[in-house]
Amino acid sequence: MPKPNMLLHNVSLKPYNTFGINVNALLFMEIDNNTTLEEVLYSKQYPDPLIIGGGSNILFTKDVERLVIHLNTKGIEILSKTPNHAKVKVQAGEVWHDFVCWAIAHDLGGIENLSLIPGNVGTAPIQNIGAYGVELKDVFVSCQALDLKENRQVTFKKEDCSFGYRDSVFKRNKGRYIITSVILKLTTKDHYKNISYGAIQSKLREKGINDPSIQQISNAVISIRQSKLPDPKILGNGGSFFKNPVVSMNQFRDLQEQYPDMPHYSFGENQIKIPAGWLIEQCGYKGKRFQEVGVHKNQALVLVNYGNAKGEQLWELAQKIQKSVQNKFNIYIEPEVNIY
Repeated sequence: MPKPNMLLHNVSLKPYNTFGINVNALLFMEIDNNTTLEEVLYSKQYPDPLIIGGGSNILFTKDVERLVIHLNTKGIEILSKTPNHAKVKVQAGEVWHDFVCWAIAHDLGGIENLSLIPGNVGTAPIQNIGAYGVELKDVFVSCQALDLKENRQVTFKKEDCSFGYRDSVFKRNKGRYIITSVILKLTTKDHYKNISYGAIQSKLREKGINDPSIQQISNAVISIRQSKLPDPKILGNGGSFFKNPVVSMNQFRDLQEQYPDMPHYSFGENQIKIPAGWLIEQCGYKGKRFQEVGVHKNQALVLVNYGNAKGEQLWELAQKIQKSVQNKFNIYIEPEVNIY
């Protein structure tokens, strides 16, 4: 492993992205403290650096001809605690699932449904990560970030973040803000347990659990995700490649006439969310392999690298899938993964 805070040349990024794509960074630095991060970014010596954390939400299609910073800052701190809640500050480089496990071990609830989501804490607000009826915004208080346009530290409160479905102010201003820490408000007792999703209910019933603990909910989520999603250490992938599309009620009714079994969920006023995995499966891609790339056999939302794929091959497959879904359903499915 590279030594922290040292500038290196021509470093392979294969260990730093969960797709396992072998591209090189012209310059590379692993940074383990916010002081060094500020010094490097504010110096403007390396224009437009690329910041990566867990590397779970990026598909590299070419070498990176600039500085890549691997943000590896660590630290979890309980800032305050009341009988009902605790505010916890987490450094950006903490692995998200490790933090979920830490919270559960300290009997802090609210993020157990987000177990096993890949990536680091610092990138969680960018995507407003979510799963099984819970989103990051539900527990988000604020975050610290570096504003690279104005060379200063800024604090974003929840209302400043413009959180949406897999969306935020950070995503809409790519490259401007680098999140350095996040503060979340978690429950300390009388945990609100969201087990509304059928998959979680089924898994708990299998275990004969009627009143689950947050640990049992986490275990159920982990079991479900492991049954559907491949381990990136074994089969390169970035989790869900596409967002679930949201369509108008009128468009959905037209589609439902043709596809009466189309799964769907209400989303806001007069809008319907349709599972992208179902759309892709209906187009015949689930389980299909195309040389070194393919669509996972258990989850059509997951594109995989079978070992030696190039990023361009995965992106070509993704675009082919997009076109097929557009032609069959007149629905555009947007990548959740960032394409570089």
